[in-house]
Amino acid sequence: MAVNGSALSETLLSREELDRVVSTAQAALGKRQQKDGHWVYELEADATIPSEYVLLEHYLDRIDDPLQQKIAAYLRRTQSEDHGGWALYHNGKFDLSASVKAYFALKATGEDINAPHMRRAREAILDHGGAERSNVFCRCQLALFGEVPWHATPVMPIELMLLPRKAFFSVWNMSYWSRTVIAPLLVLAALKPKAINPRGIHVQELFVTKPDAVKDWIRGPYRSAWGRMFKGLDTVLRPLIPLIPAKTHQKAIKATIDFIEPRLNGEDGLGAIYPAMANVVMMYRALGVPDTDPRAVTAWKAVQKLLVIKEDEAYCQPCVSPIWDTGLSGHAMLEAASGPQGIAPEETLAELRKASAWLREKQILTVKGDWAINKPDLAPGGWAFQYGNDHYPDVDDTAVVGMLLHREGDPANAEALERARQWIIGMQSTNGGWGAFDIDNDKEILNHIPFSDHGALLDPPTADVTARCISFLKQLGHVEDQPVIDRAIAYLRAEQEEDGSWFGRWGTNYIYGTWSVLCAFNVAGVSHDDPSVVRAVEWLRSVQREDGGWGEGCETYEGAAHGVYSESLPSQTAWAALGLMAAGRRDDPAVGKAMTWLASQQDEHGEWHEDPYNAVGFPKVFYLRYHGYKQFFPLMALARYRNLESSNSRRVAFGF
Repeated sequence: MAVNGSALSETLLSREELDRVVSTAQAALGKRQQKDGHWVYELEADATIPSEYVLLEHYLDRIDDPLQQKIAAYLRRTQSEDHGGWALYHNGKFDLSASVKAYFALKATGEDINAPHMRRAREAILDHGGAERSNVFCRCQLALFGEVPWHATPVMPIELMLLPRKAFFSVWNMSYWSRTVIAPLLVLAALKPKAINPRGIHVQELFVTKPDAVKDWIRGPYRSAWGRMFKGLDTVLRPLIPLIPAKTHQKAIKATIDFIEPRLNGEDGLGAIYPAMANVVMMYRALGVPDTDPRAVTAWKAVQKLLVIKEDEAYCQPCVSPIWDTGLSGHAMLEAASGPQGIAPEETLAELRKASAWLREKQILTVKGDWAINKPDLAPGGWAFQYGNDHYPDVDDTAVVGMLLHREGDPANAEALERARQWIIGMQSTNGGWGAFDIDNDKEILNHIPFSDHGALLDPPTADVTARCISFLKQLGHVEDQPVIDRAIAYLRAEQEEDGSWFGRWGTNYIYGTWSVLCAFNVAGVSHDDPSVVRAVEWLRSVQREDGGWGEGCETYEGAAHGVYSESLPSQTAWAALGLMAAGRRDDPAVGKAMTWLASQQDEHGEWHEDPYNAVGFPKVFYLRYHGYKQFFPLMALARYRNLESSNSRRVAFGF
């Protein structure tokens, strides 16, 4: 519902109250800064990864019972009261695969399967077709425990690792996360190990049809005719796989290990993401590598570093986000410290210089990562998302960090900024946009192979990442970069939705995408009266909630109405208001009401709270909850609103 501007004048914050809200939020965020200058918040996914961690301990016979009981408490708490299973996000619909894994994990921790919560979960799983209809990654997990045969999974011969880059099915045509997860999984599929499972935990009660009676494990639903064609190819290949010469098979296993081991990444782990890291741990066990081997020791430590252990419960994160959190927190702190004249107090600058120095040390300069397969002559200069992930720097993080270093202004940042600038320019895809980790990683047909039932095998350009790259390059102000920026703006214009919004690939969702693009258009000099900007502004106004906030749920990745949710949320309200201010609408009554709503939601410690998930790993499959979003984005929006009060142009001077 559009907000009635005439009713808003009485709701505007006084300058005194605005200053108080900003200062208390700034102090709260400042307390979260680590001694070395960085920020890091929890990064939570759904029940899948905590469940997989429980099962990993049983696979290895390295069971930590007190920890498992805490994870069991987390799983019980996140079980849905409505449908009895587990969802992929807060108050979401039943998800079969997440529910199978959570039930399996709870049973492994000793839960009585006749307890009411276990009975409800089991009934819901059976009502939805049983474990035999779970997704590929779930069936792989079940195969590792002998619950289903390995032919329940799609044909993915390890010989794929021998294919050259130009081959259609080459792993180099897949996203970074797919490569790092698939490589050790291919070794597991080739060796077909079985979990130690010392307590003999099995879940045959979750199958409608017993596994040995299932005749067709891969039966859609198919997203296109390509899916049916690849299903036929899977059927043809199955009897041929055993005919591959043993010598070739061993050569492929060696090639896979040779791919993995240079990328093991110390205690940050392969790809610095849980599924790849857990697969490496199981791979080493399957290869007969002793647990005392330094490689196995380090791989196990990497997984355990993802655990969040609290007094009463625990869970496992999919990865950690310190670079992202530090970049965004730094922007919020700098905005809060900047008065109308744009001058930050010296004590705040000192803390931000610590953050900048920490970030400079994290810039990846010595490793040409997988991105160099397509750009071998491009010098490194990006930042990863995690503490360490040198083979996989992230374009989005690089742009955010670059904007912070430029805005913070320390001359020591100059060399890092130039390296980042050159790397970002070199990572632009052919269509003018940017993906997160790779260039032109857009062979969409691959998303229709049976293994890719999650539909996220690729890393194509997206509007939100592209917007950040425009913002970074334009903020730096190199005239010679204008052709690069022009191609990117053309890409964004083509990506605008009919209702005026933009899809948010990495944040929830159309509000996030629209905010990102409006920021880019603003710093790039696109007129605030440009038709694309006007359409976006009107769309944001149209979905503002009656209380003055905005909200959007992960349901919008599954076909729900854009920008709509059952409640207002601090992060989405901040994005929408920042987007409107970037479009020159600082004095729009909708923005004033949003500021009042944000102020009303701040607690006595200067912080905000929200339970819904606010980001996405893979739409429809894997969602994320950044615990920091509800803190630094509202601060950024409120401080921006205050700082634009005395601006004659009402134009935001920075790219973020």
